[in-house]
Amino acid sequence: MSQTSTPSLYAAREPIFPRRVSGKFRTLKWVIMAVTLGIYYLTPWIRWDRGPNLPDQAVLVDMAGRRFFFFWVEIWPHEFYFVAGLLIMAGLGLFLFTSALGRVWCGYACPQTVWTDLFILTERWVEGDRNARVRLWNAPWSLNKARLRLTKWTIWLLIGLATGGAWVFYFADAPTLLRALVTGQAHPVAYMTMATLTATTFAFGGFFREQICIYACPWPRIQSAMMDEETITIGYRDWRGEPRGKAGKAARAAAGQPPAFRAQEKALAQNAVAFAGPEAAPGAAAGVTLRTVGDCVDCMACVNVCPMGIDIRNGQQMECITCGLCIDACNEVMDKLGRPRGLIDYFTLEDERKERAGGQAKKIWKHILRPRTILYTSLWSLVGVGLIVALFVRPSIEVDVSPIRNPLYITLSDGTIRNAYDLRIRNKHGEERRFSLAYSADAPFVLSVEGAPDGVVTVPADQTGEARVYLEAAPATEAARTERSEIRLWITDLADADRASVETLFNGKAN
Repeated sequence: MSQTSTPSLYAAREPIFPRRVSGKFRTLKWVIMAVTLGIYYLTPWIRWDRGPNLPDQAVLVDMAGRRFFFFWVEIWPHEFYFVAGLLIMAGLGLFLFTSALGRVWCGYACPQTVWTDLFILTERWVEGDRNARVRLWNAPWSLNKARLRLTKWTIWLLIGLATGGAWVFYFADAPTLLRALVTGQAHPVAYMTMATLTATTFAFGGFFREQICIYACPWPRIQSAMMDEETITIGYRDWRGEPRGKAGKAARAAAGQPPAFRAQEKALAQNAVAFAGPEAAPGAAAGVTLRTVGDCVDCMACVNVCPMGIDIRNGQQMECITCGLCIDACNEVMDKLGRPRGLIDYFTLEDERKERAGGQAKKIWKHILRPRTILYTSLWSLVGVGLIVALFVRPSIEVDVSPIRNPLYITLSDGTIRNAYDLRIRNKHGEERRFSLAYSADAPFVLSVEGAPDGVVTVPADQTGEARVYLEAAPATEAARTERSEIRLWITDLADADRASVETLFNGKAN
């Protein structure tokens, strides 16, 4: 019996060399790249005066102090719900944008897209545009090829180093850490973090590129659940573009077609004129004639500029990140040919069907304002409002108490029952504060603080102070003879009379 080899399930990556293109979507991508990279690289260097003994960096993740600073906002470890709320808002925002506008996040603002664009820009600057890069890729190794490759890789490494360096500055005072890094005195974790981020940025932006979007990112497989027929996304108007090719060749091919075919072509021509409208390029709507050729001349411009290497004319594909570069490329060709723009464009599947039948597309706002997007917007807004309210109503001082469990109580020589508690007071002010302690209960107690005869606890600025507190009940009182009694401990800020309290229990000697 003859044996047949099993086909491989792995396909080797075909390198993609996107061609340079200009247009409004390419310009928009440049602007978003500049803004996002500027925010990422410059934010750690913004100063913010919080007073003495506090960091003056506007955005800082203080791992040692277990706090997160964001301009005037300070998040403590027990307030992680703020971070969770922001993550929920980010997820809902991603759902909202995808349901309304497709994968615009992936095409314009995703870090993988932004850094890949930056790396491609560097590659184009060093090696030339698409045709030059293709020739260099296929050329045998030479001194010139090695020089260009080393130059490009060096710039990529510097970009990766700046990426990793900017990240570690978010976790320590940026000027201080920079001096430590340069002098070799920084913590090894900082160097390891920078090395890891430098390597991943170099690899992801320089070599893996679209592979990360296709295979590593889960969103392409999730997006189908977020999109429907009213989602605005990139598509190809095949009723305008087909049949593709040069006019003379298409005319000869259509000459021998039956009347039904010619009638269909006439209807498509009418649709093209209706779509073009009064703003069409000169000559685009100069009468309705038998259409023997589509607007698509099969120039492959849309494919050559696509960073994912797909052909949008084949329909919606998982790899498409809706970056709009194919629109710019196609519009550029249509302008040169004197044909109406929009052969490739942002539209919905519902509008495509209407246009094919000669109808008019909906207004964009009608696609955006629909039940699904309104629901996502409402949920997103509710979470945001909840976080803002929680931020402004949270107290400036907080208190926690932990009763000592071993032993639950002790009996003094005169029969008095004593309970001990560990009290923690969080002072969220930027200055040292003094707090007096008191209690409220149905039974009389004696309150004392270890190391503070006057019962006043001093807590440094923006820190948590701890104190050992004792409550004593005389042997003849109800609290001493009852197994448990409810009690509330109060702290009062002596600077502004702000108060906070916490409930606990007093353990007595049950009969």
